[in-house]
Formats: sequence, structure tokens, C-alpha cells
Amino acid sequence: MTPLFAHGETMVWLTGGALALCLLMIVGLVVLVIGFGGGTFWPAPVVRVETLDGSVCMGEVTRDEGYRPERSLLEGVPADALDRTWAAIREGGGEAKRRLVRTGNFDLEGTHFRWIADYAVKDETRPEWALVIERLSWGRFYGEPKAFLVDGKPVAEAPADVWRAFEERHAEVRDRYEERRRLEREEIGDINRKIEEARLELRRTEIRRGKDSPEWKRQQAETERSAAELNAAFRAVRERIDALNRENARYELALVTAKGAEKTIPLAEVVRAYPSNRLGFGEKLGVYVARWGEYIWDEPREANSEGGVFPAIFGTVAMTLIMAVFVVPFGVLAALYLREYARAGPIVSVVRIAINNLAGVPSIVFGVFGLGFFCYIIGGGIDGLFYGERLPNPTFGTGGLLWASLTLALLTLPVVIVATEEALAAVPRSMREGSFACGASKWQTIRRIVLPRAMPGIMTGTILAIARGAGEVAPLMLVGAVKLAPELPVDGHFPFVHAERSFMHLGFHIYDLGFQSQNSEAAKPMVYTTTLLLIGIILVLNFVAVAVRTRLRRRLEGVLPQARTHA
Repeated sequence: MTPLFAHGETMVWLTGGALALCLLMIVGLVVLVIGFGGGTFWPAPVVRVETLDGSVCMGEVTRDEGYRPERSLLEGVPADALDRTWAAIREGGGEAKRRLVRTGNFDLEGTHFRWIADYAVKDETRPEWALVIERLSWGRFYGEPKAFLVDGKPVAEAPADVWRAFEERHAEVRDRYEERRRLEREEIGDINRKIEEARLELRRTEIRRGKDSPEWKRQQAETERSAAELNAAFRAVRERIDALNRENARYELALVTAKGAEKTIPLAEVVRAYPSNRLGFGEKLGVYVARWGEYIWDEPREANSEGGVFPAIFGTVAMTLIMAVFVVPFGVLAALYLREYARAGPIVSVVRIAINNLAGVPSIVFGVFGLGFFCYIIGGGIDGLFYGERLPNPTFGTGGLLWASLTLALLTLPVVIVATEEALAAVPRSMREGSFACGASKWQTIRRIVLPRAMPGIMTGTILAIARGAGEVAPLMLVGAVKLAPELPVDGHFPFVHAERSFMHLGFHIYDLGFQSQNSEAAKPMVYTTTLLLIGIILVLNFVAVAVRTRLRRRLEGVLPQARTHA
């Protein structure tokens, strides 16, 4: 009787089942990330809860769960409520239900969240005019409107009138706030840059000529004259900023919390506000879209748990593209030499073994190498040669976008080399021999015959390198990625691209949110959202590379039949 394994059906089922299991895990992960990440910004209703012990809180319910309460927690529960509680616990399989309420108001109460068990609820309502206030600092605030103040005097006190006055004034207040930020960043930043350049030029002259030289004295006089002009310009800009601040300080919103405490919030501190329990579906969708827009295009705030991640998006894409620019040419050249030029022997075998082993080295080791070699040796040498006037403050001698890209290029180099070698080996030998027979040299054959045929495989290696490099975090923690770097490494001043600057990265941002945030519960949904965004960016980069590979294949398929027809 022929064994079952001899027919191969068992292995077909095993391999097919393994593939199905892998796909199921991938789909499950994607669904989990989309489910939690996509729903982070949807506005939830605001509930006001009064518990049996007399405490009151108001906020948004973020999640609920079952748990087994200790008997000591139920000692203060009235008898009638206790009977209902034990009945509910028995129906729930021995578990009680509790909800995590985001209460906000951290500056008043010192906490962002509160667990409330269902058995401890005495009364629960949804106040019609409960406002959700998203602030620049201190996180969210939950309260009901008491008055709208102009110059410290109430001009509206009814909730509807207060909300109407807020909507009328908030947009112009935000415009003035953005203008103030623009003045601080662009005009004051430009003044400070010129002051620093003058100081460095004086320091450079001192190093080269000495303090007693006529050149240094002329430069000192020029620096003092420039500093006087720049200080006058600074005072003028400062006056404009103070005028904007004074105008914005006129408008305030007075609110009352669920506990009766009063809080006055300047309108300039309010990023967004809405009466959650009065919103229809369209208005909720508007808040949802506005939050996504803020998340993608703005800077982070509140220890990265609020605001946007645009600097991290820019840093991730820029680092990945720079990494690809370095790793693809060097990887292709190395693979060309190993496959087309190097003679088989022990040295080539050792090199191939080293490349394969390099792919298994932990990524943090590459980070240590990048820190020591790129940052300290190469970067320190560049600082000593070209930026001596800035020392001891390093310019290239510390982590930055360029060194991070080079470190990840080394990390992904084995992927490109192996993929390129496989693509070169897949080119039929007959095509090489036909080229040689027509009188072409070895390089002409490689450039015109082998490389075009191997280009789809090379693009495959590029795609794999991009996918791995974009998601790496460990080496970046040593060679340039930081928690907060709102200034992009690109600006309008020469050399326009500042690859020596530190940068933000979505992978590091996820780590920081998940493990370094002071408000872990508020950051938890943002972890899924940032993960969703990182997956989306990697998919976009890969789709672009796949589209290029497909186009190359189609062009190649069109050239070969035409060549055979002419033959």
C-alpha cells in the first residue's frame, strides 16, 4: 500500500494551512490596528456620573471591562443595591462591570481618568451643554458653560448664548495665535539665526587671526553694529507679539465642572471645543475629520499624547528615502561584483557568509556602530575641520538625519545584495553569450542586457529594504531620533536641507507613547493610531516601488518580443 505522504496531499494541506494561518494573523493584526486606531478620534458622548459614596465626575467613557471585585469593596454598598450587584455578578459569570471615564481637568483634580464600577453608580445623565475643551496644555477639560468674558466682564451667560459667542470669537483668536507663532518662529527665529551667524563669524576670525588682529577688530565692530540693528528689529517684533497677546487675553470662557468648581480658560488656549451631547452625525464627522487633519499636519503637544505627528511623518519618509538612495547603489554594485566579476574561491565564500550573517545581527548593534563610527569619528572629524568655531557644541558630531539614514543603509544592505544577486543569477546565460557574440564587452553586456533584466528583482530588494528600514527603532534611538523635534530639517536658509539635525520618527513615537508617556491611558489609543499611520506610510512607499517594478517589467516584456521579431 502506497503511503499517504508519497502522494503529497498531506503536504499540500499542511502548506496551505500554514499560509491560511499566516494570512489570518496578518488580517487580524490589521483589523485590530484599524479598529482601535481608526476610532480614536470619534467624539464620544459626555456622561455625568454620581456614585453611591457621593462623589461626582463627568467625562467620556473610553472603555469597559469585566473584573472580580473584592468583598471589601462592597461593604459600603446599601443592601438593596448590594442584592442587585450580586445578581449582576452571578449573571456575568462571577464578574462585575466597570468603565474607564476620561475625566480630564488635570489642573484641578490631578488625574485624567477614573474607573467607575456599575454597582457604584447612583445616577447617570448626559448633560445637554457639557463641553469638551481640547487645550494647548493640561489636556482636556470637561465642564458646562457659565459665561463668556470680554475684558473680564460677562457678555453672555445662558449656555446657548455662551456657545454662540465662543463660535463667533474663537476663529479670530486662533488666527491671532497662529500669527503670533509665525512671528516667533520665522521673524524672531531669523533674527536669532543672524545673531548666531555674526557671533560664529567673530569666533571664526578669532581662531584664524587672533584677537589682536585688525581683521578681528573690524569683525567685532561689524558684529556690534549688526547686533544693535537686530536687537531693534527684535523689539519691534516683540511689540507685535505683545499686541496680539493682549488682544487674545480679552476673551475668556468660564466653565463649571461636575463638582461645582469654576475655571476660566483663555480662548487662545482652546484648540477645539464642542458640546458633545448636542452633536449630530454630520457634526461628529466634522470633529473626526478635523482631529485627523490636526493629527497629520500639526506638531505634538502634551508629551506627544495630544496634537499631531507631522514632524514624525516627515522624518520617517525623509530618512527612508535617504536610506534608499545610499543602500540601493552600493548594494547593486556589491552584488554585481560578487556575481559578475569575482572569481569563486574562499575569499568570496567568506564574504557571502559574512553578508548572510550580517542580516542576522541585532539592529541595536548597528546603532552602536553608527554612533561610534558615523557620529563620533566621521562627524567629529567634520566638526574639527569645518565647524571649529561651534565647538564644543557638536554639529555633525552627534545624532542626526544623515547618520541615521547611513546606519539603516548598513542594516538593510544585505537585503539588497542578496536580492540583487538572485536577480542577476536569474538572467539566462544565453542572453549574455548572445551579447558577447555580437561583439559587446562585459560592461556593455551588464549595462544593456543583464541589469535591465534584473531590475524587477533589484526593485524587490529595494521594497524589502524600505519595509524593514522604515520600521526600525532601536538603532535610531542612538543616532538621531528624539522625543520632540518640531523644527523640520528643511528650511529656507542655505543649505536648505540640514541633515545634521535630530528628527522625529513614527516608530520611536510609538515607543515613546507606549512606554514613556506620563498619561498612559490617554496615549494608548494614540499608539494604535500612530501604528496605523506608520503602516499606511510603509504601504504607500512600497506601492510606489511596486508600481515602478511593474512598469519596468512591462517595458521589458515589450522590448524582448520586438528584439526577437527583428532577429
